[in-house]
Amino acid sequence: MHINGRRVRYAVSAVAVAGVAALALSACTTSGSTSTSSAAKGGTVTVAVVNDFTSFNSQTPQGNLDTNGQVGYLNGSYGTGFQYIDNNYKIVHDDKFGTFEKTSDDPLTVKYTLNKDDKWSDGEPVTADDMVLAWAIASGHYDSAKFDDSGNVTSGTQYFQIAGSTAGIDSTDFPEVSNDNRTITLKYATPYVDWELVNPIAQPAHIVAKKAGLSSAADLTKLLKGLPKGDPANPAPADPTLKKAADFVNTGYDVTAFPTDKDLLVSSGPFVVSSWTPGQSLTMTPNKYYAGGLKPNVDKIVFRIIPDANAQVTALQNGEVDIINPQASADTITALKQTSAKILTGAQASYDHLDLNFKSPVFADAKVREAFLKTIPRQQILDSIVTPVDSKAKVLNSQIFLPNQEEYAGSVKQNGSDKYDKVDIDGAKALLAGATPSIRILYNTNNPNRVDEFQSIQASAAKAGIKVVDAGSPDWSKLLPGGDYDASLFGWISPGAGTSQLPQVFSSQGGGNYNGYTGTNDLALKSQTTLDKDELTKIEYQIDKQAFSDGYGLPLFQLPGVFAATNRVDGVKYNGGQSGPFWNFWEWSVKSSTSSK
Repeated sequence: MHINGRRVRYAVSAVAVAGVAALALSACTTSGSTSTSSAAKGGTVTVAVVNDFTSFNSQTPQGNLDTNGQVGYLNGSYGTGFQYIDNNYKIVHDDKFGTFEKTSDDPLTVKYTLNKDDKWSDGEPVTADDMVLAWAIASGHYDSAKFDDSGNVTSGTQYFQIAGSTAGIDSTDFPEVSNDNRTITLKYATPYVDWELVNPIAQPAHIVAKKAGLSSAADLTKLLKGLPKGDPANPAPADPTLKKAADFVNTGYDVTAFPTDKDLLVSSGPFVVSSWTPGQSLTMTPNKYYAGGLKPNVDKIVFRIIPDANAQVTALQNGEVDIINPQASADTITALKQTSAKILTGAQASYDHLDLNFKSPVFADAKVREAFLKTIPRQQILDSIVTPVDSKAKVLNSQIFLPNQEEYAGSVKQNGSDKYDKVDIDGAKALLAGATPSIRILYNTNNPNRVDEFQSIQASAAKAGIKVVDAGSPDWSKLLPGGDYDASLFGWISPGAGTSQLPQVFSSQGGGNYNGYTGTNDLALKSQTTLDKDELTKIEYQIDKQAFSDGYGLPLFQLPGVFAATNRVDGVKYNGGQSGPFWNFWEWSVKSSTSSK
C-alpha cells in the first residue's frame, strides 16, 4: 500500500529526495517544434535519468530513490493502481483497475474493489490477499517495537520498514474481506485526512508468501488474520513467518544486478522490467495481463542512466534518447534551445535543503547548530544555481510550504526563518565561543548542484572556525538512512497532493526522518487526523516554527524543472511531481515514420 502524498515518499533523487513538503504548480512554457503527425502503435521510447536503479521496492528507506519510484510507477508497485496524480496535482481514479469509495464518515470507512480481470504479470490474479498484505505493510498493525531517541528498537518487533509513516493507516483494524476475495473495507478509528490517497497495492502476496515458506497468498492472509495487533507495552515474541515475509519485503527487492530470481520482476502495472545493465540502462516491456486503464501505446520504455545534464542534452541531439529531465541550469536551457527538441519548463514540487543530524554528538549543543546555520550562504547558493534559470527565484524560507502555496507567506512571517536571512559570521563566532567543530556533510558527488552547495557552505563556515569535511558519495542515497554523518544535503520531491510528508519527515518513527529529529513528533501525527483546513494550517505553522527554533536545518531553494523531447515522440507533458516525464506514459506515442528504434 502506498500513499501518493506530499510526499509519502519524499523519494530520494539525485536532483531531489522525493516527497515534497508542498504543492508546486506552475504553468508550462514550450518551445521548439510540436508536430502532430500521426503516430503508430508500438515503438521504443528512451528516457534519460540521473540515478541508477537500486531496488524493486521504492517504499523502503534505502529504496526511496526517484528512479526506483519511476520504475515502480510503471510496474504498479508505486504511484499507479486505484489512482494517480496528474499534472494539475489532482487525484485521478483508475476505475478500470479497481474502484474505491467512502461508505461512511463516522467511522470513516472506505471500500476497495478490484477489477475481476486484474492479474499479476506471471498470470496470477490480483486479489484481496494482495490488498491485505499492502495494508499490513503500511499500517504497522503488528509492530510491538519501542524505540530510543536514535530510532533504534529497544524492545519488541518492527516488521515492515517503510519510507513513509504509518500515521493515519495505523488506526485501522484488520480489513473486512469479501467472499469473492476481490474487495476489502478499511474502517478508521480516527479520521484520516489523506484517505483518498491510500492505494492498497504493493508487493504480490503470492510471492511474499512463497518467500516466507507458505504455500499461497491465502495462507499469508490467514496468518495475518490470526495474529494479534502489536502491543509495545506487552510485546509478544516475533512471529517467525511474518518476520521472514517482512525481511523479504524490506530488503529482498534490493538489487545490484539483474535478478536471476524472476519472482522479483512480478508486476501488477502496465510494464515489467525485462533487462537491466547497471550504470547503463534498464528496459521495461508491457505486462500482457494488465487490465487497468493506463495501457501504453509503446512496446518498450528504456531508462538510460546519464547523470550529467550536458551529456543528456548531447544524447538527445544525437538521437540516443527521446526524453530528458536534466537538472535545470542556464547552460542546459541555452543548449536545448539550439536543438529542435520540444522544451517544457515549470516549477518542481521539490526543494533542496540542508539537514542537521540530531544523532550526531557535534550537534547535541543547540548553540553549535545555530552557529553553523548562521554561516550557510543561501543567497549565494541561489544566485549560483537557480537565478540564472529563474531570475525571480528567492531563497526558500519554509520547511513545510513552497512559495506558490497560499500558506507560505503567513508561515514565513511567524516561523523565525528571518534569523538566517543573511550570513552572520560574527554571530556564529560568538555562539561558538572559541570552539572549532568539525562537521561531516553527506551529499551526492555526481550532482553538480550539490557539489556547488557543499563547496559554498565549506568556504563560508571556515570563516567562523568551523571545519566542514567532505563526506559526499555517489552512493549517498544508500548512506542516508545510516546516519554516519553530521549533516546532509539533498532534496525532497512530491507528487504534489496530500500531507503524508509531515509524519514521514517530522515524526520520530517516520521513514523519511533520516536526521533523528523528534521536536515535532506529536504535531506531525496530529496533522493526519485533523480534517479542518484552518486547524491543519495552524499545525503546519507550528511545525515550521519549531523546526527553525530547534535548528533542524535550512531549506535552500525550490527547484526549477525542465523536460525536453524529440519530435519523434508525442504526448510528453510537463509535471513537477515525483514521476517526472513518466507521469502520463500511456499517452506517449512514437511517430509512424520511425516506429522502432
